[in-house]
Amino acid sequence: MPFVKQVKSSPYFSRYQVKYRRRREGRTDYYARKRLVAQAKNKYNAPKYRLVVRFSNKYVSVQIISAKIQGDVVLTQASSKELPRYGVKHGLSNWTAAYATGLLCARRALTLLGLADKYEGVTEPDGTMTETEALEGDDEPRPFKCFLDVGLKRTSTGARVFGALKGASDGGLYVPHSEKRFPGYDAETKELDAEVLSGYIRGSHVAEFMESLEEEDDERFKKHFSSYLEDDIGSDDIEGIWEEAYEKIREDPEYKPTDKSKDWAAESKKYKATKLTYAERKAKVQEKIAAFKAGK
Repeated sequence: MPFVKQVKSSPYFSRYQVKYRRRREGRTDYYARKRLVAQAKNKYNAPKYRLVVRFSNKYVSVQIISAKIQGDVVLTQASSKELPRYGVKHGLSNWTAAYATGLLCARRALTLLGLADKYEGVTEPDGTMTETEALEGDDEPRPFKCFLDVGLKRTSTGARVFGALKGASDGGLYVPHSEKRFPGYDAETKELDAEVLSGYIRGSHVAEFMESLEEEDDERFKKHFSSYLEDDIGSDDIEGIWEEAYEKIREDPEYKPTDKSKDWAAESKKYKATKLTYAERKAKVQEKIAAFKAGK
């Protein structure tokens, strides 16, 4: 078959429809978003909430968001930046940090809605598959329901997004899910190894890696875990640090804003280069020439 050149004529461009900006930028999967946002018409304007989990190079952020015509509305949020307040200063983007951030977001949301006492979730996580169930009685409120929004992340088994999901579920939210994507799930036997999942929740996988690296490559170990070693944190301390953090999160999940008393505008102006006049620039060049000649 001969080559046929595609002629993009005026009729072609008159029918051409530009994709949404965030689709062009590769930032939003509108196919998934439509299904996460669309609400049944007989729900009488009841918002449909999403558990939005996002990762940067250093931190994890978890938000509970509902969509309106005016735009998305955030009910509450939590970030792993807040974990140092609960005693965790290292590894703020790993699976365990995602779990802790999901737990913090869940407890914060339920406290905001007045459901924290009724839905405590799993206070001692042991890696078993549990979902928040509705309380018995007609007068009791139903659990707060939201759906996991992974964005553009790959939903492979053991991915960190499911750490945030597990944390939110153990925190008392009702997030529909199965056990198939948690660490420790075996696709052949179709069973979940609760011990492996429990280890991920307590950070024992990091401790095991720390031990093995120390035995095999001491130089790489000191470089990789330098911040841990500065604070005298060993592999035996990691599980205890995370368990204490979970207890503190449940005791006080309230958001505390950072100190903004410092005058950052004046601070930034210290390093701002002042614009020179033409005469000043010429004088500066002459000074450089004179300094160069003097050096000879």
